[in-house]
Amino acid sequence: MTASTTISTERADLLQTLAQHRHFLRFTTRDLTDEQARARTTASELCLGGLIKHVSAMERRWVNFFVEGPESMRDFADMTEEDLAEFTDGFRLLPDETLAGVLADYAEVARRTDELVATLPDLDASHPLPAAPWFEPGARWSVRRVLLHIIAETAQHAGHADIIRESLDGAKSMG
Repeated sequence: MTASTTISTERADLLQTLAQHRHFLRFTTRDLTDEQARARTTASELCLGGLIKHVSAMERRWVNFFVEGPESMRDFADMTEEDLAEFTDGFRLLPDETLAGVLADYAEVARRTDELVATLPDLDASHPLPAAPWFEPGARWSVRRVLLHIIAETAQHAGHADIIRESLDGAKSMG
């Protein structure tokens, strides 16, 4: 997006809301070591580095869906054991990964999303969803609906991250 780009109020509002939730999610990782970002502090398998990694991957997949449609996402029934293991690893900061690295990747994903949302010709354009038990059969989502889903997922995971961080060292994102 350039300084001369003008976007609609709706797009600006959607992007501002997403930016706010991204900020809260990233803020939970401030001043952490890689080891702290890998730490599980609750009964959940989640860790802060893994949450950043997961939200980044999820946003990337959904933004690819904006552009490429359902071909960019695999049908659930076609997933292999390796695919499921890779998905599970997407919630962990692996030993060869760093918090700085996953944050940099997330920044690049966010930049691409923001650029596409600002320039896509039509937020009403839609694609059929891939087959999965959590989607209604035959459902279609518009770019707008996908963007709202990304915002909701980011906000939900920012809340998870806040609980994990507070359990880690008492730091809070708000309050």
